[in-house]
Amino acid sequence: MNNIGTICLKPCIPFPIQCPKPSFRKFTLTTILRSSLQDSQPPNSNQEQQQQQQLNLSVLRFTLGIPGLDESYLPRWIGYGFGSLLLLNHFLGSDAAAVTPAQLSTEVLGLSLASFSIVLPYLGKFLKGAQPVDEKTIPDGTEQIFVMSTEIGNGLKEDLAWASYVLLRNTNAIAMLILIQGEICARGYWNIPADTSKEILLDWFKKKIEKAALYDLKDTLYFPQDAGSEFQDLVPIGTRCLLIQPVLHVSNESDTGSQNPDGFILLASTTRYAFSNKDKAWIAAVANKYRGRVV
Repeated sequence: MNNIGTICLKPCIPFPIQCPKPSFRKFTLTTILRSSLQDSQPPNSNQEQQQQQQLNLSVLRFTLGIPGLDESYLPRWIGYGFGSLLLLNHFLGSDAAAVTPAQLSTEVLGLSLASFSIVLPYLGKFLKGAQPVDEKTIPDGTEQIFVMSTEIGNGLKEDLAWASYVLLRNTNAIAMLILIQGEICARGYWNIPADTSKEILLDWFKKKIEKAALYDLKDTLYFPQDAGSEFQDLVPIGTRCLLIQPVLHVSNESDTGSQNPDGFILLASTTRYAFSNKDKAWIAAVANKYRGRVV
C-alpha cells in the first residue's frame, strides 16, 4: 500500500526535439548600374580582380536620366531656383519695415551662394580650358538604327548593346560604330539606304569600312573640326567631329610591342570639339575591355 505509483502529467515527447530552424530570406533593394563590360574569363588573382574593378569604375558615369538636361549645368539651375525664392521672400513674403539686419545679412549670403552656383559651370569649363561647343543636333535625312551581327555570342552582344547605349548617352555623339573581329554593331542616327533589311545594312557598313581602310587601324584618329574627306562616305551627313579609337589585341602580356588591330570604336558628332580629354580617356577604357574578346 505504501508503494504508490507516481503519475507523470508531462507529455511523452522524445528529447532532444529536432525542430526546423526558421529560415529568413534577406531582401535587399539595390540599384545595379551595369556600365562595365566584363571579360568572359574570371581574373586569375586578387590583384587582377582589383585592377578589373578599378577599370570598371572608370567607365561609370552617373546621370539623372532626364532627356535634354545637361547635368553639368545643374548647379546653375539650383542657383536660379534658390535665388528666386530669396527674392520672392524678401519682396512678397515680408514687410519692408520689419526687416531686421540679421535677415538682410542672411539674404545677402544666400544670394551670394546662389550667384556662385550660377557661375560655377562656366568657371569649371574656364579652368579646364574647354572651348564652347554647339548644341548636339540631329541632321536631316538621318534615321535611327540599331543593328548587330548575328554571329556574335550572347555575352558579347549584351556588352556591345550596353556600350553603344552609354557611349551615345554620355557623349556628344549622334552615331557610333563598333567593329570587333569583323563583326559590326551600329547604333544612332545614320544616312542609310531606304527600305533595307538588317543583312543588307550590315553588308553596307562592311563595304564602307573597307573603302575607308579601317581594318588595320592602330592609332587613334581625332578630327575635332572636320570629319576628314576620306571618311565623308562613312559618317552621317553633317558630321563635324569624328573620333576613331582602335581596339588592339596583345598576344603576349609581357610584350607590349606586338599589338595587332582587332577592331575599332567610331563616334561621330555634329558639334565641333565634341570630345574632351576625359571623354577620349573614357572611350579608350571602353575599347580596352574588348582586348582579346572572342566573338
